[in-house]
Amino acid sequence: MSRTACAIASETGGACSAPVAPGAPLNLCTQHLLAAHDWVAREVGVTDTLPSPCLACGSRLGVKYPSGWLCAICEWKVGEILDDESSGIGARVDVVYYLRFRDRIKIGTSGNPRQRLAALRYDELLAFERGDRVLEQRRHAQFAAHRILRSEWFEVHDALVAHIRILRDGVEDPWSQHTLWLSQRLALGRSVSR
Repeated sequence: MSRTACAIASETGGACSAPVAPGAPLNLCTQHLLAAHDWVAREVGVTDTLPSPCLACGSRLGVKYPSGWLCAICEWKVGEILDDESSGIGARVDVVYYLRFRDRIKIGTSGNPRQRLAALRYDELLAFERGDRVLEQRRHAQFAAHRILRSEWFEVHDALVAHIRILRDGVEDPWSQHTLWLSQRLALGRSVSR
């Protein structure tokens, strides 16, 4: 049975007297739902339209963090100076990556995995899969039953291990596979759309 008053207790120990927001998934008033959203957004960001097109790839889709904007496609940080590779002179291949840290597996995406993985703590790179944020979200949904607190981390389980095994079949080193994809991209030239 749904409550009609907010479930949050005040600092003095009394209950919040505001009504539960209509249609709220939790028994929280609008003010406390917004506070919870802001708290979660600090960690996972908020997907929105970039203030201007990404200088690296031209996308308008971004993720806003308290520290600033990232392009949702290539992860360029808005305001950073572009080097020759990220400005389109080099090739770029979007990948979904699978990392192991202790007894967890992270499923993330990047158009620049060397830079992205250099910023992450992990024990082992398990695999790459060609794809962008859409494929990453599909994988998150596919393995959602084992997702850890709405993060990009998942419990190790048979279905995920089997999927990674398929991706690794015939691949000795995921980085050599990524290098091959970059070479193929360069060979195709700039005629292929990003």
